[in-house]
Amino acid sequence: MNQMVTVGSLPAVRITSADGAEATITLYGAHLTSWKSAGGKERLFMSSQSPLDGSAAIRGGVPVIFPQFSTRGTGQRHGVARLSHWTLVDSGRENGNAWAEFALGDADVPPALAAGWPHAFALRLRFTLRGNAIEMRFNVRNTGKEDWDFACALHTYYAVPSFTRTALEGLDSGRIDFGPKLDNIYAAPPALTLDTGDGKLDLQQQGFTEFVVWNPGAEAAAALTDMADHEWQHFVCIEPARVDKKPLAAGAEWTGLHTITATL
Repeated sequence: MNQMVTVGSLPAVRITSADGAEATITLYGAHLTSWKSAGGKERLFMSSQSPLDGSAAIRGGVPVIFPQFSTRGTGQRHGVARLSHWTLVDSGRENGNAWAEFALGDADVPPALAAGWPHAFALRLRFTLRGNAIEMRFNVRNTGKEDWDFACALHTYYAVPSFTRTALEGLDSGRIDFGPKLDNIYAAPPALTLDTGDGKLDLQQQGFTEFVVWNPGAEAAAALTDMADHEWQHFVCIEPARVDKKPLAAGAEWTGLHTITATL
């Protein structure tokens, strides 16, 4: 089932699976702001200082990055998708699993943002709750007559009791026990395991080429206006990504899949 709710002043959709798992997605940015697994435990971090009125990007949850990652290009930092209003195109429940699908096209992008990347495109993002897992299927289609390049990411903020007691397993470089600030890019294996200190999350991806692992640390967090100074201690970002722009031919499409499973 699904219901219309609000997050701050933003319209949002809440889906609930038969076992009680919930996900809440704002139409602004198709932004996943909450995912509670079947036991009711919140798995995502949201900044207490984030604007929730559409005036700026949301800090926390899962921002959708497209068509540029960070400042790796001449366009809007992290792209236009997280700053645009998406449309709920369908939702439902099947075999106890709940899902909702959102769409964004070039005509939906605010003109001031579209001027920096004037290409024809269609995005679809489907969220599916499957037991103790959430699946995000991100589809990018070139609907124009010319090829263009794009980058993308699902910039996931995981809630953790203490960043410095959190670890990541499954990279070629071995286990990472987190300490001070970090902003690293790793070639993406099919799966990773995040040990949050009070549970484990299995992270799987298909179609993406990197995992970006980020936490600002104390000093940089203090400089962020949309984050409380202490909040860096309570999250880590691990995001499946295509960090550098790659070509997509006219009429072609690309799909990336990101699945998070709570094992404890």
